[in-house]
Formats: sequence, structure tokens, C-alpha cells
Amino acid sequence: MSIPTDVRTTARRFVAATSREALRLVREALGAEAIVLSNRASADGVEIVAMVESDVTEALESAAPAAPVVAAAPVQPVAAAVPAPAPMVSAPVIQARSEPQPAAAPTDAVLNELHSMRGMIEEQLASVVWNDKQRQDPVRGRLLRTLLGAGFSARLSKAMLEKLPIGQTYAQGMAFARSELIRALPVHEDEDALLSQGGVYALMGPTGVGKTTTTAKLAARCVMRFGADKLALVTTDSYRIGAYEQLRIYGQILDVPVYGVKDAADLHLVLQDLRDKHMVLIDTVGMSQRDRAVSDQIAMLCSSHRPVKRLLLLNASSHGDTLNEVVHAYRHGGGNELAGCIFTKMDEATHPGALIDTVIRHRLPVHYISSGQKVPENLMPADRAQLVDSVFQPRRHNPLFVPSEVEMHDEPAGAAPSAQVVQAQAEADRLRAQYQNLIRAMAHDAQELATVAGALAGAQIGFEAARRLWRHAGDESIGQKAVQDDLMVHARSEVAVGCDSHVLALSGQVGLRSNGGDDVYECQSSLLLSDRSGQPLSAPGQWLSTAATRGSDTRRRPGARQVQWLRQQALGKPLVHLLPRMPAVELMAEWQSQSQQWLARVPGSTSVIELRTGESSALARIDAEFSEPVPTVFKGGPAMQCEAHAMVQLRVGADKPGLPPLRGVVRRVLDARGQKILAQTCMLSNVDMRVSPRQLAQWQAWAADAEPCFRLIRQGLQLAGGMGELGDPDMLKRLLIAGQVTTTAWRLLHAKGEWADRARMLLNELTGRPAKSTRPLTGNALYVGVSKLFVLLEALGTESTAPMQPQLRAMENEA
Repeated sequence: MSIPTDVRTTARRFVAATSREALRLVREALGAEAIVLSNRASADGVEIVAMVESDVTEALESAAPAAPVVAAAPVQPVAAAVPAPAPMVSAPVIQARSEPQPAAAPTDAVLNELHSMRGMIEEQLASVVWNDKQRQDPVRGRLLRTLLGAGFSARLSKAMLEKLPIGQTYAQGMAFARSELIRALPVHEDEDALLSQGGVYALMGPTGVGKTTTTAKLAARCVMRFGADKLALVTTDSYRIGAYEQLRIYGQILDVPVYGVKDAADLHLVLQDLRDKHMVLIDTVGMSQRDRAVSDQIAMLCSSHRPVKRLLLLNASSHGDTLNEVVHAYRHGGGNELAGCIFTKMDEATHPGALIDTVIRHRLPVHYISSGQKVPENLMPADRAQLVDSVFQPRRHNPLFVPSEVEMHDEPAGAAPSAQVVQAQAEADRLRAQYQNLIRAMAHDAQELATVAGALAGAQIGFEAARRLWRHAGDESIGQKAVQDDLMVHARSEVAVGCDSHVLALSGQVGLRSNGGDDVYECQSSLLLSDRSGQPLSAPGQWLSTAATRGSDTRRRPGARQVQWLRQQALGKPLVHLLPRMPAVELMAEWQSQSQQWLARVPGSTSVIELRTGESSALARIDAEFSEPVPTVFKGGPAMQCEAHAMVQLRVGADKPGLPPLRGVVRRVLDARGQKILAQTCMLSNVDMRVSPRQLAQWQAWAADAEPCFRLIRQGLQLAGGMGELGDPDMLKRLLIAGQVTTTAWRLLHAKGEWADRARMLLNELTGRPAKSTRPLTGNALYVGVSKLFVLLEALGTESTAPMQPQLRAMENEA
């Protein structure tokens, strides 16, 4: 095809940082009727090639005889393609350039641009033909909306309805669509043959799709079919917490051995040892379909001497585009195709048509359907008719998206809207009103928002670090290691500013549940406190154990993991570990040999030997004088405080290691007149004598005040995305972030001053509570307000106070 000279000289390139800016340049240079020939991402941003409409017509006339196509399906001009401006984000400084196409010999780029333009026109012409068919046969349009509402793609739906005879009723059309879907759906229907042939099967799929639970369900069916001695379980998941333990528990229940492997060589040896097993099921590590390690995992499985058949697990609640991406990522590898797939979480699906659409297009046989957590009841062999019929069954969900659109189109002219449509519209109105109220609440005084954000940033409560970490919670490109490193840098910075001579490390535990409520964890955490004020400065470490591994040992050994981990971190000042209970004797001896300093709250009945008198006594009754009472605050009211101090030897059994002398401290809180004892706390410590008993008592009081921080981590974790399912690779990352943001929320909750009052009042409004509520703001409510403030600042793109007012006005208008 010869390319006219005027085409080569008229086609122009426009390059900008964003597609919006590039389209603006096109419109300014060529007018609103310019035609976009192509667009692509480039090293400089986005590149668009465009021409004036008259030049496009001439190019088509000289490039191909099919000129009438342009008249039949005109290309949409640039003016219609440019979206409305979004004033919520501050426009960055954009460097763009507009260059004419060089007047040189024909290039592949120009040919590709013309082919792209012609393909676009042909696609629009096909749409015109389809629309003509819909006008001639309205039932076809209604069927298309039904299929789209069920989750099927437009491509498959249109291709299926192309075969529909004209003049059918809606019921006949649905029957036709059902029969076509049943015919096209690939299903492995012979479970007996599948189990009888045996072999090695690897269950693969993204994180949280249910691989371990499905492995257990399949194992149970195999055991019931040919006995436990013919089956073995293998896991390649050495990443997630308790992965092997969870599968091992299933193995113990079924009396089936479980093996863990780390690499291809390990897998080769294990499968060699299991060659006498009729069936081996491999539970693989969950990976995002965009993770480059997916290909490495597939290569490991395909390198085994014993053939491994791969079954892909597809989440029924996923979007169709996501399912398509998952299949593409897991399909090929080392010449080994997927043997089939298993549908999981069918009980959670709202548009299961996307699943059927995916397997039809990829010709991926469906082996089983999983629809719950029960083992093995909630796993059934796939049935074509039942699967297709399940797509069109009424479902109890709020049709805010495609279903409501379908039903609104299906309403006969003049008919009253259906109850579902009314419900969907009411929900949409409610959400719109809620957003408008939120924006108005902020827009009435935009300067107040900017002032509060600035005050929080300058208040030395870790606000900017917390905001930065909150961004990381949803950023898949930032992993746990990066967050952990960031936390340690922040911890050292906070310690340098907020501590005088020591760093107080408070150890605590909190129970956590996964979002589904089935998996139970125990989080062991450390908070670094200031030895000057007792305020939590940082939460650099969090450790998780599952319900299968936790127990009395963590209660008997408080702070064991925290102490050892913090010992390896260079914080610049000596650490004193504040413990909620007395550690085990073995731990005391170990820490003593490592020069680890600690302070523990203990019962008053703890048996000790007073070194001064040599007599045995309960710690609360040591023979020591109390110091002169000094004023303090107890439960919000005035009180007096005094301390008694003595060197003691802890009484332990003969089989226990000997311990050096410890410091015993008894702290009493008296009424304002110093006569009545209101509270008494006993503690043991190995901290050197340079720290006074009063200071030790103060540290312990600060530790007791800060312990509710650990429970607040639970609230932060839910706001950051929750625990997720076993195997979620970002679970610990979100926990680390929640722990650090907790320290900021806690410090703001207890901060004094006008700036703190204004900030808490603003955050109170963000939570939806009345502005003049007399109820005190709780830590959980404040955390919600802080998280909403983060989101609002990100939505506004605000780093300074200047652009706040116009952005808020734009948000209100858009809502």
C-alpha cells in the first residue's frame, strides 16, 4: 500500500505525562474534530498520533478502496473522547511536546497507525450492525443485558446470540442460551476415572483462593475412596505463618502423612520417596498472578521426574478480568498445560457467569466446585447443567452494579420500577448524600482542615510517618521487608528525640481473627516508650502465631520473642523491657547472661528472700521503709504515691538455675490525705541501681497506661485491610503498619493543648458523630477518624494549605 506524502507530513505525535494532558494538546493543536490514530505508553509518558479529519478521509481513499466505511461509522472526535476534568488532584507540572511526522520514506509506524485506524472503524461498523439487529429483534437486546448482568463478557454473549434465530420469545431465547452454555462448558464429569488413575496433583492459584482447604477436601474424598495409606500430602508453602501446621492438622485428622518442600530438588526427593502412593496432593504457595515468581513455581513443579498435573483454583467472587488474568498467568509453563480447574467460594459469588465465561474461552475443564469451609462436604464434582442454572438463579444481594442496570432496561415502558431497582436507587442516594455531607462538613472551613493537618505534621507524634505507611498498606509493590526497614529507621529517629537515658520496650499480646472469622492468631508486639513521658514512640516489630501453635508457653514466657529480636537492633540507648508478668526462671538466667535489663509486674504474694535480713517473705511484705509520699493522679483524681525498695533473691526450686539478686519494688497509691491505700503494685527488676525506685515505679505505671495500645492495634488492622486468609503475603505488612499508626493515634488521643482539641474535634466529625457530642472520643473512634483523614488528604492530593479550598469545592460539585 502506498502512503500519500500528505499523510506522512500531516500525522502528528503528541507526548505528555498523562493521557488527559496529551488529548488536551491534540485538541488545542488540531481542533475538537481531530481523529486519534493510535496511542501507546512511551518512556516519556503517553504518546498519541492524531490527524485532522479531512486528512484521514484522504488517507483512507488512497490507502484502501473501502472509503464508504468512514461514512457508515464515523470515528469519535477527540472532544468526545476527552473525559471531564478531575479537579480533586493537583495537576503536576507536565512537559509535553507536539511534533509533526517527519516527511521521509514510509515507515512501519505510519502503516501500523493506518491499520489501527482501519481496525477501529471496522469494529465500530460491527457495532452498528449489532445495533441494527437489536432494533430489528428487541428480545436479543434484552437477552444480552441478562447475560451481561450474570457476569458473562460482551464478546462471548454477542457471539452466542449471533446464532439465535430471529423472532424468538425471551423464554425461548433463554432456553437457547442455556443449551449453548451447557454445550460449550468444559467439565470433567467422571470423578471415578479421575481418582482411579491417581497421580500427583498440584493445586495452584492466587493468595486466599482456598488452596489448603480445598487440598484437605480432596484428600478426604480420596481417603474415603481408597484409604489413607494410598495418599500423601505435600506443601511447598514455606512463606506464610503456620502453613505447614494447618496442613499437618488436616493430615493428622485423616491419618495421612504431610511433607514440606522448599525447592525443586527437595520436591524431587519427596516424590521419589512417595512413588508407592496412589495419589499425592501438593498444596502450593499462593502468589498474585502478577508475581514473576509464578513462572518459577510452575517450573519447579514441571521439573519433577514424576508428572505433576496442575489444577488451577478460581475464586468465584473475582471479577471476570481478574479471572482472565489469573488463567493467563498460570496456564503455561515448561510445556505443561493446566489439567483443569476448581471453582472455589461459589457461596460468595454474585456474578458466577464470569467463571463459566472464563473456562469456556480458555477451554479449561472444571473438576470440582467448592462452596464452603466444611471438609469434605463442601466439595462436589462439577455438573454442567447445575453450573449453568446456578448463574441465572435469583440471588440475595443488593444489585448496585450491573444487575440494577439490566433490570432498569428490562422494565416495560410506563411500568413502575421493581422493588430491587427502588432499593438500589435508595442505596445509591444514601451513599451520595453521605459523601456530600462529609464534603460539606469539610468545605465549610477548608482552612481548618489544612491547619489541623499542618499541626499534626508538626506535633512530633509521628503523623507524617503514619500517613506514609498508610499509603503502603494498599501498595502491592511495597513488601513487608521495606515496611520493616522503614519502621526501624523511624524507631531510631524517635528514640534519639524522645528518650533521655533508656528506651522502654513494652511487650504485649493481642488475639486476632481473619476477616472470615475462621483463622485465629495471637500477635506478640513491642511498643517503644519514652523514658521521659511514657508515650509510645514506635512499634517496630510484630510477630504472629496461629491457634495451632500458640498456648500456655507464650503466657509463661512473656516477651521472649520481642526481647531476642530487639537485642539485635541498634537503637542507640540501653533497653529496659517492661513485662506484664514475671518471666520464666530460664529466661531470667538467659537474659542475665546477655545483659538484658527488664522490669516485670508480679503478684504481691511472690516468695522472695530479703538479702538484708535473710528472711523469707512475700514481696508485698518486705521489711523496707516507704519513701515520702508525693502527689500523683489516680483515676482522674488527686492522690499520693510512695515506694518501698529492697534487694531480694527469688525463691526457686532446686532444679532451677541460680539467679543473681533482684530489685524488689512496692508502689502504693494513697488518698489525697495519705492515709488510705487505694492501690498497690509489686515489681521485680534487674535494672542497675542508677535508676531510682521511684523511676522504676513510674516506668511500670506508664506501662500499665500504655497496655490498651495493643488492643487498639486490632482496630487499626481492620481499617488497613484486615488479617485476610491464611497465606495472604501482605498480612504481616498490614499488621506492622497498624501497629505504628496506633502509636500516633494513641499520642493524639492523650495530647494536651488547643491544637490537639481542634484535631480531635475534626476527626470526631469525620467519624460521623455529632460535632458537639459530650461523649469522650475513644481510641477506636479516633483511629477511624485518622484513617479517614488519610484518605481525604490523599483524595485531595494535599501536601500544603494553598489548594485546599478550590479542591473541596470541586469535590462537592462532583458529588
